[in-house]
Amino acid sequence: MSEWGAFTQIESGKGVWLTDSDGNRMIDAVGSMWCNVWGHSNPELVSVIKNQSKNLQHSSMFNLTNEPAEKLAARLIRISPGMSRVFYSDNGSSAMEISIKIALQYWKNKGEKKTEIATVKNGYHGDTFGAMSVGYVPEFFGKFKKQLFATIQFPVPNKYRVPKGFTFSDYQDHCLEKIERKLSENNKIAAFVMESGAQVAGGVIIYPKGFQRKIGQICKKYGVLLVLDEIATGFGRMGSMLQYEEQKSIPDIVAYGKMLTGGYMTMAATLASKKVYDSFLGEFNNWKHLFHGHTYTGNPMAAAVANKNIEMYQKNHIIKRIQKTAKVFERYRAEISEIDIVGDIRHKGMLMGIELVSNRARKTPIRSKKSINKIFFEEGKKNGIYLRTLGNIVMLVPPLAISEKDLDLLLQKTIKTIQGARHHFV
Repeated sequence: MSEWGAFTQIESGKGVWLTDSDGNRMIDAVGSMWCNVWGHSNPELVSVIKNQSKNLQHSSMFNLTNEPAEKLAARLIRISPGMSRVFYSDNGSSAMEISIKIALQYWKNKGEKKTEIATVKNGYHGDTFGAMSVGYVPEFFGKFKKQLFATIQFPVPNKYRVPKGFTFSDYQDHCLEKIERKLSENNKIAAFVMESGAQVAGGVIIYPKGFQRKIGQICKKYGVLLVLDEIATGFGRMGSMLQYEEQKSIPDIVAYGKMLTGGYMTMAATLASKKVYDSFLGEFNNWKHLFHGHTYTGNPMAAAVANKNIEMYQKNHIIKRIQKTAKVFERYRAEISEIDIVGDIRHKGMLMGIELVSNRARKTPIRSKKSINKIFFEEGKKNGIYLRTLGNIVMLVPPLAISEKDLDLLLQKTIKTIQGARHHFV
């Protein structure tokens, strides 16, 4: 946009801190777009990159394989209940495109005409065309609506915005009833696609307890594949290694990304159950194989880093650490709520969304001629914090291994930044 005349250049990163070309330091409150686990310049991960680069930097996985990718696949299957095989890609959007293609081709391979996709409103799965279709956020993708394929969309219960005439509990039941009614009536639905545990880019909407599990049960009841997106919510972000385990909803297909390599290399993975995988097996002339491939699929450097990252999760008991550190967020809830433009706070694990409103009674989102994102970037930079907003939501998504002391400082700086920015909206 024209209002961005220049961009701050980051020269280095150490721990949770970023340093720009002018020597200014900022806490990385968005974990380098939600992917950083251990902070910047972690010596163990840097060492793995150096060592692997001396041996094998990249080799195709077309008719070939490599040891780091094989080891990682075995690791991922061990930690992923119900999964049998791994398909590598290099970013979250691609992992979800692959998930959709596998789900649709599964039924074609089985000889069944199931061609429709069900999903939830305001979900987000990436910026490519298939991902935009199943994760349609109107503010992001409205300009492409005519080019996207149609999906069947269902509402998600948001405790802050419950429709008139419903209690929150009643509205949950209403949403689930709509899903079950449609899946029972329409035998052409191939898959139900949703983020696991919460909608992140859609506004940090954390699912009520049991909601995802019940959707999984409905899918199983009516023979619909459950496809889960754990790219932003898995690997500890919400306080558990895998959200689908915590939610008690074993999928048929699941996508990982972002924190898979600790945020140090680009890599993603799509995992499938044995039932799904077996449907692609046959003789060449059966044409059951999946025609999908990436140049950097199974990149050995990325896979080596991912292997070390998962080892570090276990060695450092990162999930327990997250659960302990995350309590710092709750200690600041009351203070943040006192700011008059704060309408709602949604938090779980190392994820917090602060919804800003101009009218608390009407819950009217803040508006500004200047982009809200730029306002908070500039105000945050003054206070030594790198913040990014999505619409009227301030997102806090720090590196998972952030210390309690640094998280305390991050939250103090966030409060100061919101207070400093409020004059733009009132």
